[in-house]
Amino acid sequence: MRFLKKLFKISISILLVLLVLFIILINIFFKPKSDVTIQESFKDSDIEVFINYKNFKANNIRIISTRKEVDTLLPNLVFVHGSPGSAMDYEKYLKDKDLNKKANIFAYDRMGYGEENLRKVTIIAREIELLNSITDSIGAPNTVIVGYSYGGPIALGSKKLYKKIVLPAPAVYSEVEPMFWAINFYRWRLTRWLMPEILQAASIEKLQHQEDLRKHQENWGNTLSSVYAIHGNKDWIVPIGNSEFIEKQFKNECFEMLELDGAGHDLIWSRYEVIKNELIKVLEE
Repeated sequence: MRFLKKLFKISISILLVLLVLFIILINIFFKPKSDVTIQESFKDSDIEVFINYKNFKANNIRIISTRKEVDTLLPNLVFVHGSPGSAMDYEKYLKDKDLNKKANIFAYDRMGYGEENLRKVTIIAREIELLNSITDSIGAPNTVIVGYSYGGPIALGSKKLYKKIVLPAPAVYSEVEPMFWAINFYRWRLTRWLMPEILQAASIEKLQHQEDLRKHQENWGNTLSSVYAIHGNKDWIVPIGNSEFIEKQFKNECFEMLELDGAGHDLIWSRYEVIKNELIKVLEE
């Protein structure tokens, strides 16, 4: 009996240590990268990186670019990340020599996901305002917007005329948006503190996203730009029904969709070469 009690205590102690280590590691992994860390990640790259901040609604928005000044002879490529996420989700694209020859490249931390505005998540309409403000400053008409996942409705909701809107796995249709059990870790105050701030931000956005989408989703077809959706048919996080939903709102000449067989929601990383090549085609149009 004593042996069993001792074994139980040892097991509980090991589990607690493992839990603490897990919490520490997950907080380190999801912690937004500092400017210094981003600069260091480009040291071994032939591409130079520039970090600027834009004040928007009392928030400092970090914008990463690969040119000190906009080359007006080239189109612009602006990346909008998902949830959770950051501008550095597009690190490979920012470092890509081929893409940099074709465009001025920009990526930014959405509201609630940057170092200086963690958890200050806002609604889709406000995010659209931010995107419009950024593209106004660089010249919207010759710009390609790439909106991945939760970045999709932000890109699609901007009613400016762009060169094209590219949507990898866009989360744009409330009726097929799954609500995962893990969201309860944020709902329960007892476990909320265990979550990194960026995952708390993602949870806040997730809880309001379905209802927020209903305010916009019947008007996607009013977008002035032509749209190119890229979706994996094995995406269970943001099902392909999202892209099929917006396809019905556009005329054939204004909408195109590429279905990637076997691809999941991680397609911007797992199918990097495919998406890169599709972006080059769009930039060359």
